Amino acid sequence: MELNVFDYRPAGYTYLLEKFELAGIPHWHGSSVSTTGNHYLKIRDGFVDEAFRAQYWPGEKVGDHLEFALKYDGVNLGLLARIFEHVPQEEFTEYINSKPTGKYARRIWFFYEFLTGKRLPIDNIASGNYVDALDAKEYYSVQKGEKSPRHRIINNLLGPPAFCPIIRRTEKLSNFEFADLRKRCEDIVASYPPELLRRALGYLYNKETKSSFEIEHIKPTASRTEKFIASLELAEKEDFCEKERLIALQNRIVDPRFKDSDYRISQNYIGQTVVGRKELIHFICPKPDNLSNLMSGLIESHGRMKKGKVSPVIHAAAIAYGFVFLHPFEDGNGRIHRFLIHNILSLRETVPRGLMFPISAVMLKNPADYDASLEAFSRPLLQLIEYRLDEMGRMTVENDTAIWYRYMDMTAQAEALYEFATKTIEEELVEELSFLASYDNAKKTIQDIIDMPDRLIDLFIHLCLQNNGRLSAGKRSAHFAFLTDEELAAMEQAVIHGKR
Repeated sequence: MELNVFDYRPAGYTYLLEKFELAGIPHWHGSSVSTTGNHYLKIRDGFVDEAFRAQYWPGEKVGDHLEFALKYDGVNLGLLARIFEHVPQEEFTEYINSKPTGKYARRIWFFYEFLTGKRLPIDNIASGNYVDALDAKEYYSVQKGEKSPRHRIINNLLGPPAFCPIIRRTEKLSNFEFADLRKRCEDIVASYPPELLRRALGYLYNKETKSSFEIEHIKPTASRTEKFIASLELAEKEDFCEKERLIALQNRIVDPRFKDSDYRISQNYIGQTVVGRKELIHFICPKPDNLSNLMSGLIESHGRMKKGKVSPVIHAAAIAYGFVFLHPFEDGNGRIHRFLIHNILSLRETVPRGLMFPISAVMLKNPADYDASLEAFSRPLLQLIEYRLDEMGRMTVENDTAIWYRYMDMTAQAEALYEFATKTIEEELVEELSFLASYDNAKKTIQDIIDMPDRLIDLFIHLCLQNNGRLSAGKRSAHFAFLTDEELAAMEQAVIHGKR
């Protein structure tokens, strides 16, 4: 049966956005209330459209629709901040005073003062139980958050007002959390000899570096490669998420001509020129005037999540993706974004010490998934930004956009990072270690067949691997004419056996 849209009235966030003619990044859950008593639930591409029965209608007051939104739509700090900007304080004061001990009224009161920095003319609550700002069953939150005696609320948010992401506990993320990534790493490592692991580490550092640059279609010089590897080696020992360290890291990994001494001072964006010299915009970064505050918030959020023992992958997703969306430098943002994933997972001991797993290689092999994790935020954001480009391609953003970078829902990015981390451990790491073990076995077998320098053995294996396990006649003539037919056949078999 086809639904008649006139039988449903918007409720919660949808009602408030329509009432005040506000735009916002689409929320994952939209609500309406049926006038005929029917209930329906439609889920598509991760968005839920739900209609409630008539008795759920909250009325016409802003406070009642905010309460409905928190109950059924969930917490969206960006939309709350937008709504708070457009509603007179008196309406909130009246609503909160009408329900002084209600948990939703107290949350709205807390969120209002947290997001706006303004204090409502309401007396502190004298007594009563404390309520979490975020329901820890529904959202990732810090442990042992700060108590706000004024509201009788525990602030367990992931960040400060300057940068505070939201990540929902979806079924997908809950399933990932049951998998102990560190234990799986340890189990894999335990099946290989320590000597092989020591040699593998250098190879994996090199692979991660090359993959991270290749994602951005950059071929680094030997010097820049070595500098990036040196930084990765420090990632498990030092916390890089502070302003001076991030600037120093950027200076090490970019062309010396594009070093920054501070956060960028120009408006940048990611785009491409298409036919007719028209610029196709993919992502617009925050205004430079907003960067200092946003980055201070991101760095504070990092410390808050580390201290509050937030799940390491959730922590890494919020900070690493948050960093690339803020895009604080003119160059090197993507590489630093992927570096921060390593840094945080190592500091939070998700990765065993002395092990590097090449997550950038997995991102490189799964470009559509990686792009989707970025576009989950960048695509809807574009619809909210008013900008113009001059004839030189310089951009001017004309409206206030900071709020959308400040209060991102990063659930999609957390789900993506769990996927990448799992594939890195289960596929990429296993594949690389198995290859090195097979290589060693092939090399030992060849050494038993003929005693020749390591350099020639490595060359022989390399040339055979390029040709399905066989040495071509031309390569044999050029490099291995001294081999007998019997030796060649046995050595090729060693390589082919090692490939299996």
